[in-house]
Amino acid sequence: MKHSFLILYLLTYILLSCSKSSNSPEFIEQVTGRYLYNSDEIIEVYFQNEELFIKWHGANKIHPLKLDEQTFFVKEMNEKVRFLINPDDQTMYFSLVPKDKDQPISYNFKKLNNGELTPSEYFKNKDFEKALQGYLDIQRKDSLDSNIVESDFNSKGYSHLRKGHLNEAIQIFKINVALYPDSPNVYDSLGEAFMKSGDTISAIDNYKKSLALNSGNKNAKKQLKRLEKKGSD
Repeated sequence: MKHSFLILYLLTYILLSCSKSSNSPEFIEQVTGRYLYNSDEIIEVYFQNEELFIKWHGANKIHPLKLDEQTFFVKEMNEKVRFLINPDDQTMYFSLVPKDKDQPISYNFKKLNNGELTPSEYFKNKDFEKALQGYLDIQRKDSLDSNIVESDFNSKGYSHLRKGHLNEAIQIFKINVALYPDSPNVYDSLGEAFMKSGDTISAIDNYKKSLALNSGNKNAKKQLKRLEKKGSD
């Protein structure tokens, strides 16, 4: 008798667990989409067989544990999350549930509109003007944002340069110039990219700008002398 009761209990638990993990069509429609995790990184929420999955930090199939109709536990984040509409902007948010029950829940990660991309995504799609505008918008909101570090852009630019992606390198360095117009190094890097692309005039112009900001830039002096000699031959 006890054995039969145990089997019945286990079957009931399994059935309840399965039904609990599924989500309503209305909920699926509401929360499916892309959420801005930080100024240039996305959390993507999607569903398979009515079960919720997320893509985040390079992991394509994170499966959160459903706790109730709007709340899930994401092991990879070590966080409980809840999907909520912010009454201030009527937009869906992917929100972290405070560990202290006395704290009010905050609206952390905003759902993006259809077709809305991050600056790095615009850049990847070769929409360089929108990428530039996106990074400038980030800087206006927070000049210390970790996604607009001058040295990081410089490294990315040289990575493209080494691979022979001359246009991408030039565009990255142009973004760095727009973000940090008072830095002699950004003009030096852009000058090098133009020089390697065969655009001597633009290379000379940027090396001169670098020297105007740092008259001790030996590399800029060396390259200018070389380029101006080449132009006079």
